[in-house]
Amino acid sequence: MAHEVKTTCPYCGVGCGVIARVGDDGAVSVKGDPEHPANFGRLCSKGSALAETLDLDGRLLHPEIGGRRAGWDEALDLVAEKFSQSIAEHGSDSVALYVSGQLLTEDYYLANKLMKGFIGSANIDTNSRLCMSSSVAGHRRAFGSDTVPGTYEDLELADLVILTGSNMAWCHPVLYQRLAAAKANRPEMQVVVIDPRRTMTADIADMHLAIAPDGDVALFNGLLVHLAESGAIGWDYVSANTNGFAEALEAASGLDLPALSDATGLTQKQLREFFRLFEATEKVVTCYSQGVNQSSAGTDKVNAILNCHLATGRIGRPGMGPFSLTGQPNAMGGREVGGLANMLAAHLDIEKAVDRDLVRRFWGAPAVASKPGLKAVDMFRAVADGRIKALWIMATNPVVSMPDADAVEAAIKACPFVVVSEMQRQTDTARHAHVALPSLGWGEKDGTVTNSERRISRQRAFLAAPGEARADWWQLAEVARRMGFQQAFGHSSQSEIFAEHAALSGFENDGRRDFDIGAHAAIDQAAYDDLAPFQWPQPKGAAPQEKRFFAEGGFYHADGRARFIAVQAPQARRTNEVFPYTLNTGRVRDHWHTMTRTGKSARLSSHLAEPFVEIHPRDAQNIGVSDADLVTIESPHGAAIVRALVTDRQAEGNLFVPMHWNDQFASKARIDALVAPVTDPVSGQPASKNVAVRATRFSAKTYGFAVSTQKPEQFDAAYWAIAKAEGGWRMELAFADSDGDWIDWCRQAFCIPAEIDPIGYTDRTSGEFRLAFFDGDRLLAALFLSPRPVAVARNWAVSQLSTSHANLSKRFAVAAGRPGADKPDPGATVCSCFSVGVNQITAAIREGCHSVEAVGEKTSAGTNCGSCRSEIRGIINACLAAAAE
Repeated sequence: MAHEVKTTCPYCGVGCGVIARVGDDGAVSVKGDPEHPANFGRLCSKGSALAETLDLDGRLLHPEIGGRRAGWDEALDLVAEKFSQSIAEHGSDSVALYVSGQLLTEDYYLANKLMKGFIGSANIDTNSRLCMSSSVAGHRRAFGSDTVPGTYEDLELADLVILTGSNMAWCHPVLYQRLAAAKANRPEMQVVVIDPRRTMTADIADMHLAIAPDGDVALFNGLLVHLAESGAIGWDYVSANTNGFAEALEAASGLDLPALSDATGLTQKQLREFFRLFEATEKVVTCYSQGVNQSSAGTDKVNAILNCHLATGRIGRPGMGPFSLTGQPNAMGGREVGGLANMLAAHLDIEKAVDRDLVRRFWGAPAVASKPGLKAVDMFRAVADGRIKALWIMATNPVVSMPDADAVEAAIKACPFVVVSEMQRQTDTARHAHVALPSLGWGEKDGTVTNSERRISRQRAFLAAPGEARADWWQLAEVARRMGFQQAFGHSSQSEIFAEHAALSGFENDGRRDFDIGAHAAIDQAAYDDLAPFQWPQPKGAAPQEKRFFAEGGFYHADGRARFIAVQAPQARRTNEVFPYTLNTGRVRDHWHTMTRTGKSARLSSHLAEPFVEIHPRDAQNIGVSDADLVTIESPHGAAIVRALVTDRQAEGNLFVPMHWNDQFASKARIDALVAPVTDPVSGQPASKNVAVRATRFSAKTYGFAVSTQKPEQFDAAYWAIAKAEGGWRMELAFADSDGDWIDWCRQAFCIPAEIDPIGYTDRTSGEFRLAFFDGDRLLAALFLSPRPVAVARNWAVSQLSTSHANLSKRFAVAAGRPGADKPDPGATVCSCFSVGVNQITAAIREGCHSVEAVGEKTSAGTNCGSCRSEIRGIINACLAAAAE
């Protein structure tokens, strides 16, 4: 029977509401929830394509031990036995959990309860360490708590929005669209983008500051000094609610304007304009994300930003305040339950005996961990050197996402006992599991998540559990019971766990802690099922309300006052003669983390189908690289091979490579293998955006592009990258040799039966060679080869996998790689929502569509999620500029 379920998106920290509809035939469709206060019906390209990622291809559907199928009892007994044995022989710190912001709060809560409360070790950390821990540390230093002061509405109410270290258009696209709509309604609103790259987010900017890598502390220190010198300090607020201003100002005063210009890479004119704009604008919001956090000075960057807002009193009031943009769907929920190794549940401090005692009494725990555990980088070092002997990894892929990823993989391979709870059977991490436990995915699991503005929403199940997959909280509870902790882990439902979590947040709180959802401590299953999105805090007896923090002070240090933190600009340059370029890693618009979900969608894979490096034209010229060449990037820790994308959006001397691609999708593209295990000394967060590397042209004799209905199991190629496509798969290839038996290569790679002969095309002048294999009127595979990067209409070639080829001339057109006049090539995908290509957009422009809105009306591009509107505007500008020449 057809039905609809309100749930929450599993991607970024915006926390968009989604309505999933299951049809009578079981088919799923999704749309934005117009009543959800995070998105009001908007969805990004990833959220819009969620229904395309729900297939069971590659799913882990049964427990496995050593690669063989096992029953749940056998697998869970072994996990409990090995963990208990290690604890008995080597102590509680010999075991560890590495978890994820993809977990639901209920999963996260039990994981922390088990490790910190009953095993008695804080060796549980999360991949949120890689994205948000510097923000947590900065909040705690300044506010005495990990509190996000404001709400999303503040971005719409502000007169000045500063986006620093945030490509919001691609990484938080729905929030970006809210900001863009607010600016369209109030054109006088100013937006400043601070980023070494001119990202798509800069499309909305009134000012783009192409800051030098790690120049943020110097920039905001300079702003603090300017505010003091210009008389813009809010002395009443500072005097009544803060400590340490004089020390912070003295530390910030170390650089004069010329030195500040050198440290930031910005001109003195740009600095003055930015400082004056901040000074003159009361309603200012500063949003920051990974460009701030992922740094060896990330915590200091956060505090440099917070210092400026505290100094002006621009915090906690409508349209004012610092705002940390959370990377993952439940990083905030993980922070609430103590997901980081240096925190306790309910925003309590593991370093404080009184807080440990409170948690111990509430849980009835034998001994709560008495010291912080190992943070992510240190945890895997401990795995490598043998201190950790049993490791349980849940809902994350550290072999791809951790810095020094090759060393992390070696550590996991050498660990005596590794458990992986995962949806997909084949990931770079799961391949090393001694025990693999099948977990539920989005649409199957049920619980809560918390978004960047402290809003708790339900993620509801609308699909049956596939195979023998089970919830992560259930796996944890079962292992805990088998380890002898039956009484504390007797939960039979998610609602019971949430009620316990809520009760702990209110236990002996009385307003002393920011996180309090005690109003839900007695929630039953029916109320949990109907739970509407709400923002914390919501203490016992209180109704839901929208809440901002700190407008009137009320900080969570013992004296109730905030702390200015004295910070100094770091020595940021890491490059040298051997490694002269600065590598910056990050996300792209249509993929997520390590692609275990988005890699299933042909639509999402069509925008950027292979790993790439953005490189400035002069840098490309210096290393002899042209657009679409292959590039080898190396650091002292590892190497990757990626496609060159030559663009002046990238600053000279800097390279950008996405972090998504891995061994399941490319031959050598795990870019975090190049990232040094350098971390912030306070937060432990790795520095993923300032890595010294070198770049060289990858020499290949033959380049290839292929489409196939069958997914190849392996490639005999020097370089390959594979992506899901409508009707099959698309592949980019490169070979060390120019001569080969390409027909046999295709038979081996694409499993072509011997009785099927190919249609071929050879151009001896250009050196191009093409093959196509048909089974009746159906294209099985096509291979296009050239001594140069292959120039073929890729989206057209992909479309031939789903096209009937009864006409012989159509088959020869495929072999030639040329669409006919009746089937124009749409070009590279720009709009994933409606599969609109660049050629279709340029055709609309030639017909007189000279605005994003006009192009949208003509082609539908940019009319759904809006994530591609910046790209469309860039195409329009380029076309009109070319026409004017």
